[in-house]
Amino acid sequence: MTSLAHQLKRLALPQNDPNLLTRREVASLLFDPKDAASMDRSTFYALGCTGLEELLGIEPAFLEFQDTLFSRASLTLERSVQSKEVNEKLDSGISLFLTRLCPYFLLRPAHKCIEWLVHRFHIQLYNADSLLACTLPYHDTNIFVRVLQLLRIKDPTSRWNWLQCLQKPGVPLSRGALITHCYTDLSFMDFICTTVTRSIQVGCSGSGSQLRVIFSFYASTIVPALDAVDKVSDTIVSKLLPYVQRGLKSSLIDYKAATYMIVCQLAVKVVMEASLVDSLAVHISKSLVKEPVLAQEGLGCLIVLLQNQKEGAAGAFSRLCSMPALASTLQVMAAAHDVTPLLRYLLPHLVTALFTCSSGKSLLMDGYLSQTELCAENMSAVDQRLLPLVRLFESRYCGALDAVLSGHVTDISRSEQKRLFHQFLSLSMSSGKYQILGNSDTSLLLSLKHPQPSVRVSAMEHLMDITTSGQLHPSHFLFVLYDVLDPEDVVSCLLSLLHRVDLSVAEHWLPVLMDVVRLLSDPRLGKGDVELVQRVGWRLLPFLVITAATPDSAQLCLASCIARSSILTQHPLSLSWAQGIWSNTVFPKNHCVANQRLVSTLTRNLANMEHFSRRDLEKLALSVEHQRGSGLRERASFLVLTQTLLLGLGELSETQHLLTAQRVYALLEPPLLEVTRDRDVWWNPEKLDTNTCCYLGLICRLFSVIMSGAGDGPAASSFRDLMKLLIQVHLREPVMLFRFLCVLWGYSSNHGDQLDVKVGAVLQTQALYMGGSLLSVQPAATLQELAAADSPVVPSLLCCLSSPVREVRRAALGALQSLSGVSTSPFQPIIEKLLKTWEEIIADPSYLSTALAVLQEECVSAKAKTQQKKLQAALQQLLQCVRTPCCPSYSAAALLRALGHITKPFFSALGDDAVQQKLLSVMFDLLVEAQSPLMANTISSVFKVVRTPRESTEVGPEGGAVPWQRVTLILELLQHKKKLKRAQMVVPVLFSLLARSLEPGSVDQANIEYTKQLLLSCLLNVCHRLSPDGAPVAPDVLDEDRFSVELVVQCIRASDVPQTHHHALLLLGTVATIFPEKVLHNIMPIFTFMGANIMRLDDAYSFRVIDKTVQMVIPALIKLSDGSSSAHVDAVVTRIVHVFADALPHVPDHRRLPILNQLVTTLGPARFLWVLLLLLFKLHATQAAGAASEKDAALERDVDFWISLCCQFEVADQLTSLINILSFLLKKAEEEEEKVEELIFSLETHSSKELRHFKFLSVSFMAQLLGSTSFIGKVGVAEGGDSADESLFPVCFRLLEEILRYIHSVARCVEENADKPTAKFWRVLLNKAYDVLDKVNALLPTDTFITVMRGLMGNQLASVRRKAMELLNNKLQHRTQWDEQQVTALLQLTTDLLSIVGKGHVKVTEEEAEQAINRQTALYTLKLLCRSFGPDHQEAFVPVLLQAVEIVTSEEEEKNVTGSALLCIAELVGTLKALAIPQLPRLMPAVLQTLTDRKELLTNEIYLLSVVTALQRVTETLPHFISPYLQDTTIQVTHKTTSSSSSSSSAFAQLSVRLASLRSTLATKLPPRVLLPTLSRCYSSMVVNRKVRERHGFILKEHIGHMDKDQVNLHQSELTSYFLTALDFRADHCQGDLQTTSDIEGCVIDCLTTMVMKLSEVTFRPLFFKLFDWSKSDSAERLLTFYRLCDCVAERLKGLFVLFAGNLVKPMSELLRQTNSSSTGELLFDCDEDAEKNSLLLQFVLDCLHKIFLYDTQRFLSRERADALLAPLVDQLENQVGGEQVYQQRVTRHLVPCVAQFAVALADDSQWKTLNYQVLLKTRHRDAKVRFSALLMLMELAAKLKENYMVLLPETIPFLAELMEDECEEVEQQVHKVIQEMENILGEPLQSYF
Repeated sequence: MTSLAHQLKRLALPQNDPNLLTRREVASLLFDPKDAASMDRSTFYALGCTGLEELLGIEPAFLEFQDTLFSRASLTLERSVQSKEVNEKLDSGISLFLTRLCPYFLLRPAHKCIEWLVHRFHIQLYNADSLLACTLPYHDTNIFVRVLQLLRIKDPTSRWNWLQCLQKPGVPLSRGALITHCYTDLSFMDFICTTVTRSIQVGCSGSGSQLRVIFSFYASTIVPALDAVDKVSDTIVSKLLPYVQRGLKSSLIDYKAATYMIVCQLAVKVVMEASLVDSLAVHISKSLVKEPVLAQEGLGCLIVLLQNQKEGAAGAFSRLCSMPALASTLQVMAAAHDVTPLLRYLLPHLVTALFTCSSGKSLLMDGYLSQTELCAENMSAVDQRLLPLVRLFESRYCGALDAVLSGHVTDISRSEQKRLFHQFLSLSMSSGKYQILGNSDTSLLLSLKHPQPSVRVSAMEHLMDITTSGQLHPSHFLFVLYDVLDPEDVVSCLLSLLHRVDLSVAEHWLPVLMDVVRLLSDPRLGKGDVELVQRVGWRLLPFLVITAATPDSAQLCLASCIARSSILTQHPLSLSWAQGIWSNTVFPKNHCVANQRLVSTLTRNLANMEHFSRRDLEKLALSVEHQRGSGLRERASFLVLTQTLLLGLGELSETQHLLTAQRVYALLEPPLLEVTRDRDVWWNPEKLDTNTCCYLGLICRLFSVIMSGAGDGPAASSFRDLMKLLIQVHLREPVMLFRFLCVLWGYSSNHGDQLDVKVGAVLQTQALYMGGSLLSVQPAATLQELAAADSPVVPSLLCCLSSPVREVRRAALGALQSLSGVSTSPFQPIIEKLLKTWEEIIADPSYLSTALAVLQEECVSAKAKTQQKKLQAALQQLLQCVRTPCCPSYSAAALLRALGHITKPFFSALGDDAVQQKLLSVMFDLLVEAQSPLMANTISSVFKVVRTPRESTEVGPEGGAVPWQRVTLILELLQHKKKLKRAQMVVPVLFSLLARSLEPGSVDQANIEYTKQLLLSCLLNVCHRLSPDGAPVAPDVLDEDRFSVELVVQCIRASDVPQTHHHALLLLGTVATIFPEKVLHNIMPIFTFMGANIMRLDDAYSFRVIDKTVQMVIPALIKLSDGSSSAHVDAVVTRIVHVFADALPHVPDHRRLPILNQLVTTLGPARFLWVLLLLLFKLHATQAAGAASEKDAALERDVDFWISLCCQFEVADQLTSLINILSFLLKKAEEEEEKVEELIFSLETHSSKELRHFKFLSVSFMAQLLGSTSFIGKVGVAEGGDSADESLFPVCFRLLEEILRYIHSVARCVEENADKPTAKFWRVLLNKAYDVLDKVNALLPTDTFITVMRGLMGNQLASVRRKAMELLNNKLQHRTQWDEQQVTALLQLTTDLLSIVGKGHVKVTEEEAEQAINRQTALYTLKLLCRSFGPDHQEAFVPVLLQAVEIVTSEEEEKNVTGSALLCIAELVGTLKALAIPQLPRLMPAVLQTLTDRKELLTNEIYLLSVVTALQRVTETLPHFISPYLQDTTIQVTHKTTSSSSSSSSAFAQLSVRLASLRSTLATKLPPRVLLPTLSRCYSSMVVNRKVRERHGFILKEHIGHMDKDQVNLHQSELTSYFLTALDFRADHCQGDLQTTSDIEGCVIDCLTTMVMKLSEVTFRPLFFKLFDWSKSDSAERLLTFYRLCDCVAERLKGLFVLFAGNLVKPMSELLRQTNSSSTGELLFDCDEDAEKNSLLLQFVLDCLHKIFLYDTQRFLSRERADALLAPLVDQLENQVGGEQVYQQRVTRHLVPCVAQFAVALADDSQWKTLNYQVLLKTRHRDAKVRFSALLMLMELAAKLKENYMVLLPETIPFLAELMEDECEEVEQQVHKVIQEMENILGEPLQSYF
């Protein structure tokens, strides 16, 4: 539509709609548009008025519209011609009416009114918004869709266009779509909110309950919309806020509740500003206070708001506090919900309100002061109650409490109140200091204890001011402080200050410390606490010790002050000390003397104490223990107090002496051990005296004997006890024990044998393992001591690491492992490094030297200084151990052997380069003159390890004076020099010598060639050292200009010796990676020249040159690919090959193949043949296009040449080249520069069309090559060789892998380019790729094919593995003949297939897990293998069955895999037969358990089919072994049959067939003795399910049908019992569902009928009468079952049943009377719920009688029986039980046929007359229906009796004549029909008789 058309459409008015002028179709809500077009306006008006009247009966408010919208005048009103004002007024009225109509929209009267408005006022066009506002709350109803279909919303600009999609299908609007549109279209959200407010304005009356549906729609739309939107924007909030505020202010409960829900949702989804939160909280609070309805809901909304918003809501609580029943409501809510968010905001405001009001602040104080009349006892009780509260106020609300107290200090005038005030103050403080501080408004005492630090500081400053000014005496100041502060805290702080200050470096602290001593001596401090004073005295004792005796020293002054303090002058231990020493005029100059006097004084006082006991010594011991510091005072105090303790021991009793001595020894032991520690840590037998050696040797021999016996044997426990005793007596301490073990660890290398002990490898190993075990259980402290620097443990273990015995080294490493965690050990870096080379040390006894050498190198080259220092310290400590005098010589020798002879440090230590140069020169002179090979080898060895200086080679002096012999020897030495520092320094010298060697001279050319080779070799070594990884060398290391490649090239040209050429070309190949540009600059021009000139010459010499060049230069470049520069070399070689390819058109034809053959042979066909082929392909693909015939001829010629070239090489090389081509085609061309792929085919220089041609040409050539005669012939020759399988198998395997990967890639491209112009190309390319795959498979012999497939199954790519299995499956499906060898190979594949199957996510890691589709394919392959080879190789498939059962039994297995496993099991069980029996206990429960998962099975039809197939095959194959699972199988089969019957898919069709087969198998394969008891047991679990019972019955029916008569007779009693139980279903389980009961009962009767047909008359008769007797007992329900059974049996037995029916006549006659409502007052089933059963029973009886009469050939109806049945049968015409419809059906379908057949069976004229007359009498019945039914019966009698009815006609005519005048029109019409039928039957007219 054009823009002009849009504009015209917007300007169009509804009244201009041409559809308004047509009457073909009229918009209508209630009628079809075409039908509505045929109705006049008055009809619609009457319809609308009727609806309005009905609405007025519901809501009187609609009365105002009676005179407007529904007035008579509206009949002629045509709004399309009215003015704008009239239409606006009309719109207003219609909007008002629709708004009020909304609550009643679903009522029928509302539909009538809308129908009128649509017809008359076209509201679907003019008032679409109002109409939808009325109907939207009912959006999920069909009437809403009908309204929607009336609207014109097709225009995209319409606001309702989003609903257009619902008009055509006619489906209701879903709730999700409504909510989504609500939050995506804010105008629609606003429309909903506006609709609610408008409804309130026009429709609110009373409580507004009629608007509840609108409010529900409002809440159920807005709240989910807010929840569904990802982020609630400010626009949405601004849209909703006005309506939220209006809702909170509303008095309508439902509106307010909906608003609460919206507020809660907003609070959860939006982070609101504090002002908005406060506003919402205020509105909610106002709402709760104004109208306390929905109190819990409102408070809950407030809680949610506060819970989700962090700020705001401060102003709401002043209002909320006045809410009635706030506390009770919160209490109720708190019982079930968390109200903490509200209380967190509410309680502070309540408390604040209490304390901010004048009466609230002093409420407690005023109440307390008013208790003036209480007695003292009562006041004491009050004080006890108030004390915790006052303390709480004092700590939390100190400001308020201070304010109240300060206010009452001046306000109280009465003495009684003053007393109470003072008493109140005593509750919070010990003294009343009431002076008020100006800056805190509190008293002094309160300020000192104020919780705020600033107030306390201010109070202290105030105290200082008044103290210094003299207003307050210092004693009073301290008095205040002591009252405020805790004495314990004061003492602790003061003592810590004394201990913390060191006067030797801070003498200015002396006045402070002296004040501290005075404060500690103040008696008011402890308030008489003697214990506290005593503790202070004990803590001050150490300060009496003097460390400086100079008179002016601060320490001496402090000691004097402490000694004269009251605490120590009164302390019992320091009595008279101050008088004894400080009273002397001369103080001892030596402080040692003073301290000795202090010891004497303390000891004397200790002895003179009356209560001298261990308790006092314990206090003194504690003082000693506190002096364990490192300072001077602490150490001196420790000595003085320890001496006092020791001297005081003598005065104690024996017991006290012993206990105290232990305590003192515990204090002295650590320092004594430190002082007396033995530094001789090694036990060195070489230095021990004779006695000690004898003792140690004895211990060693004893240890050896005990160790040998403690290992195993009957006396092992005794020897272990001896070992414990040996250690406890002789080696109790761990240090001593390990010194002893160290002796054993290293004694085997002691040749002196001072101990006369033989320590072999066994004893040494035992000692090491014992040491390792002991080390593993030692505490950390002991381990640190054993691994310390002076401990022999680690060095001794290191010596053992070089032992020639492997087990000794292993045990020593185990012991070192226990010490690896000691991080403080200096040997820790060595231990850590050695443990990392565990295996090397165990394997090589000399590796320790290597490891330590590496450690030395790391020490030198370590980058981290910390690591370097640790390594150096560790090695230095190890050398220090060797130097230790006590270290045994054999241990030192072992360590030195491990460390080796370090000559490099010696050489480096010479320092001066000239000295080093001179030393080397002498060595070279000796080498030149040496005649001894030993000297030459020695010099060579020395030269290898020394660090050669830059100028040391002496090979480059000016003038070339150095002889060639010396040069040659030096070059030979450099050849073997492994470590050559600054090797680049010799490059200029070497090139100088090379240039000198090329100069023409008199030197011997034969010898100079060897020198050239040495020079080239040295240059090659230098290149390798400078760039070991082939990377370019930095210019500052070796400048490119200093490396003369031209000299090397000149050397090639000038020399005729092949070895020289080899060295030169090898050097050029190496240099190519270091200086690529320089070398390529020299090499590529050569090849370019060859391609441009030499290759075009057709002579033998030129061909030889080319051949030689290719053979020598290219391998040098190729060899580099083994290193890291392989890609670069490949690129260089590719360029070279490119030269040959480009030059190929100019090469003579007969030279082309030899040249390229030689080139590829030199390069290696497996590596570079593919490169040449691709370059040739590219050359052909990019050449100029010509005529079509020329192109085809050129292509054929080139392809023949390419095939000839390929066939020059082995088949394996050709296949490898094809693999590389495929790999190249798989790679992307857009890769880094210098890549081979980029050099072969660059996208930058070629078009996409050329690329496609190139790809197609490559794949086509592969197909042609694989199908060519030459290639097939070479394959035949290769396969005939001995090593055919070994050579071709891996290549074929890789080729198949690669072609499968390529097919996978091309298939993906086909999908991606399906809609592109290149789609055809990709399809053709895919076909070509499949052609290649077919050619590869065709080439493979069957044996090779099997082997290759087996290899491909292990490929990393899942798609390749799957394709390999698919290829194998295809082979297995189409081939039927296999050799025995091939069968064996195929059977071996089961292992690989089982490996794939077993890689499920449950068994292996995520990375190793196999794809489910691959596992399914593998299972299918196993199934095919089993089908093909299983019958002859059953044993081979038993593991397959085990694996498949394992999958089925796994609960976490994927269902698709389980399904495939089940299908595989089905095939396996059918093949293995008896071999599968052991797996049944695992398989059958798993399968049956799988069938119980109904949800999984119903959602996966194939899975269910697999389960059923497996179960069917197991049952069919092993029916005699499934008895334990038969019951569950039967249950599941019947259940799954029920589940499958509801689907019509193909899978379920197959499932139905499988289930039917399974049921048939169960019914036919199992013997009755097994199946029948199972079916009986299954009955109870199936009794309530109709379909399950039906399938259960089918099994039983088929089983009975399969039984012969003898088996039926044998099991008749069991079957009878079962059927009697089953037939009771109606009586036991009916529960009103007659249809279900009928179906289940029918199934049972069907089975019973089948059994009856197997019985003889003799066996059936007792069964029948047993059933007859059963029907008459217990319940009337059985009658229904029995007569239905009789009906069915009569149908099957026909005339035979008449023989047994004689006894049924009277019961049937009686039942006909009992079920006749016209003849009996009480029906057989008289209950309302069972009324239908009377009709059902009557139906069964009539049907049974009908069949008896029908098959009667024995004159069953005697007169007696006929008389018994005639009247009851005819009376049934009056029986209208069951209702009119049931009566009509019973008469027409059952009664009339029964009576007619009854008449036939009578065969007696007299009885016919009686019957006919009885029927005629019923035509005079007062009920027209009875008369009508009687006519039907007469017509049927006439039809059955035919001409015999003529005798009955005379008496019939009068009755018919009466009926012709019947008042019922239907009866009258039926009479005419009867007469007409009688005329047809009798063949004569009857009208003359009337």
